[in-house]
Amino acid sequence: MYTTGIHIYNGLLHLASLRNRKARLMLLGRRETLSRLRAARSEGERWIWIHAASLGEFEQGRPLMERIRREHPELKIALTFYSPSGYEVRKNYSGADLVAYLPADTPRAMRRFLDLLRPELAVIVKYEFWCNMLRELSRRQVPTILISAIFRPDQLFFKPMGGWYRKMLHCFSHIFVQDERSRQLLAKVGVRDVTVAGDTRFDRVTDIMRTTRDIPALEALTSGRTSPTIIFGSSWEADEQVYFPWLRSKEGGIKAVIAPHEFTPARLEQMRLALAPLKVLLLSEVQDDAEKAAEADVLIIDCFGLLSSAYRYASIAYVGGGFGAGIHNINEAAVYGIPVIFGPRHQKFLEATELIAARGGFSIAGREEFAALMNGTPSAAGLLATEQRAAAGTAAGNYIRSKLGATDRIYATLRL
Repeated sequence: MYTTGIHIYNGLLHLASLRNRKARLMLLGRRETLSRLRAARSEGERWIWIHAASLGEFEQGRPLMERIRREHPELKIALTFYSPSGYEVRKNYSGADLVAYLPADTPRAMRRFLDLLRPELAVIVKYEFWCNMLRELSRRQVPTILISAIFRPDQLFFKPMGGWYRKMLHCFSHIFVQDERSRQLLAKVGVRDVTVAGDTRFDRVTDIMRTTRDIPALEALTSGRTSPTIIFGSSWEADEQVYFPWLRSKEGGIKAVIAPHEFTPARLEQMRLALAPLKVLLLSEVQDDAEKAAEADVLIIDCFGLLSSAYRYASIAYVGGGFGAGIHNINEAAVYGIPVIFGPRHQKFLEATELIAARGGFSIAGREEFAALMNGTPSAAGLLATEQRAAAGTAAGNYIRSKLGATDRIYATLRL
């Protein structure tokens, strides 16, 4: 029944590809996987396979990939993605010897893929529970580990009807989870080859912070200012409905940087109009003109790849997505020792719950709460107050540092 469902899904994917660019990219990429693998692999080589669903999971697995590459340069690394949003951004990643799409999860496709790759170890990042993939790895006795995993009681694994689904967990040689609750949930369903190792994302954001890029326009925007600068990272329109009114009310008193999650020329123009009368400039308009950049009230980053470096110029960060499917990477901002704000849909993200408890993160439910958090109330100072902001920033930085070391803990158990 599962494999039949995969075939039906693939048929729907072909139909969707007639109109949907991502579906088309996925199908075209899958067709190239085996031929690219044949071209990349030579007899006698030792290969490690690392699979990430998309870009976020890639960043989560990257510290371990780079550690393996550094310690064992003789090993080859195959990196696969499920999603075009991961593959298309990282298809030229130099840390792997092959970057490709994961084949469709049919028995035949997985047999052909593994016949060619013949990995000594398979590493799955966070999730991606593909039944035929895991069964085939288990049948071939390939050591298979799951890293940075996190489990919740409401997942199908832990429901009475989830027996078939639970069987996939037993295909892993070992599971490295982020927290003790996940270990306990797995123990209740008989999965005991489990280690609480933490989340490799903390190691990754710390690596990024140490190699951050200079952004001259943001340096010019923030240099010599005593008032805070707030950056709105991975911003969606739902987020903007919350913070735009507050920004307009602070005309001339606050410098802001906005990095939209997605943008088009029409969306950028719409943002300019919505923020009037503030002076809104695009990074592409001022990147070679520091004097002009300094004149902006709001600077919009209209390119990709700069957000993790941009956070270093901020006094406060707002991370988007919390009024939609879920928040984006809050660790990327917190690592710089600044307070981090996000929307209400964060319950699936352990780091959000823990950052709130550490008093370095703040969840808001709407524009009134956001304004009160920033400006303060009669009974409490807001984040615009220097002491409040500094205390929250220190708490955020300390939280990140307390979570380092997952990569070392996982790597220490590997037998390569």
